[in-house]
Amino acid sequence: MALQDTLEQLQNFDFADLDINNIGSWPTVVKSIIMLFLLVAVLGGGYYVYLTDKQTALDSVEAKETELRRDYETKAFQAANLDAYRKQRDEMEATFGALLKQLPSDTEVPGLLEDITRTAIDNELVIESIDLQPERRTEFYVELPIDIVVEGDYHKIGAFVSGVANLSRIVTLHDFEVRPESSVNHLKMNILAKTYRYLDENQ
Repeated sequence: MALQDTLEQLQNFDFADLDINNIGSWPTVVKSIIMLFLLVAVLGGGYYVYLTDKQTALDSVEAKETELRRDYETKAFQAANLDAYRKQRDEMEATFGALLKQLPSDTEVPGLLEDITRTAIDNELVIESIDLQPERRTEFYVELPIDIVVEGDYHKIGAFVSGVANLSRIVTLHDFEVRPESSVNHLKMNILAKTYRYLDENQ
């Protein structure tokens, strides 16, 4: 019966008769509906203002968790293979040390020049010049360029190049130029040889 009375009140009620300055005189049904709308508005606003920020923070934390999980898996894999990494590092250091020992020191550079000169003479070449160029320093070693100019026939020049490349010290050959001189069988070769001197701890 109360529901039917309420529906009749709503049907007979004219919203134009509402006085905003006298809310207490409004019918109970109207006040209940307005209070319900206000409650929904407050709950919706609270959800939007409060829970939306919390959702953003939650998404950020979840992304961080995923990143940390990946980092953990990577570090766990590295830790599981730590002994293998150490063994590989020791092998690389030994190899690097062996290579460094093949590089001449300051006192061995004159000996290297003598070896190059002897190789040219052994192959019956005429030495026009063997000139040291300015050093070029890198992180681990110093590069020593040597300009070489020799004369002779094709086969003797080839034997000289092979002999220099097979010296006990590390020597690389670059930028060679061969041209005929007095005849096709008499050639002049300009070549840049590079050797490498290791940097000691004081340097």
